[in-house]
Amino acid sequence: MRGLLTVLVLSLASLAAQAEPIAPASLTELARRSDLVAVAQVRDTDYRMRREIPVSGSAYLRPLITYKGDDTVEIFEIYEKGLHERACYFPNPTVFEEGRRYLVFLVRDPDDPERFRAHPEGCALDVLVDPDNRYALRYPADGIRLGDKLERLAIPMNFADRYAIVADEDLLPQRRDLLLARGAIEAYGEDRWIFLLGIPLHEARRLIDPAALADRVYSK
Repeated sequence: MRGLLTVLVLSLASLAAQAEPIAPASLTELARRSDLVAVAQVRDTDYRMRREIPVSGSAYLRPLITYKGDDTVEIFEIYEKGLHERACYFPNPTVFEEGRRYLVFLVRDPDDPERFRAHPEGCALDVLVDPDNRYALRYPADGIRLGDKLERLAIPMNFADRYAIVADEDLLPQRRDLLLARGAIEAYGEDRWIFLLGIPLHEARRLIDPAALADRVYSK
């Protein structure tokens, strides 16, 4: 899985360099355009693979906190197709692992309203757990192209979450160097790094206008 993530990051980075730039959006704007905003955990994926890279298919997530959308749903589906800068693919947990947690912003798929799709800016921000079992956004929060200035909210955190640890092979050298320069990671054993900064989820939540989390009104 680590090798797959590395290849996928490299591929998307190459595609991003060739793609038209996407303007960043605020958390409020994303929430306003979303049909579902939730903290959710990956349960399973069903992707069509090409050279060990997902190119289409679905991920299945369990909502943990629903901010907008149907809070009675137990599992929801996120469909993605193709490779692009903000492709919405997720690592598949093994039978021995807990799935990763994310703060997701999603719209209903116009081709199948029972499932969801990503925004052009992206779909998910990594969520980690602290020793008091509280949620925090991992910082830098780079899963979505955001216009919010989140650095002022980032604080040092000791994560009690295995997904705070990343293998060296899963970091591009330039990204690793940038994270080190920001004080966002430090060495954790041999050929591994651990994230050090986070944004308490309740602080990030305050950036979203409550009106943006009201039931979505579809324009004619």
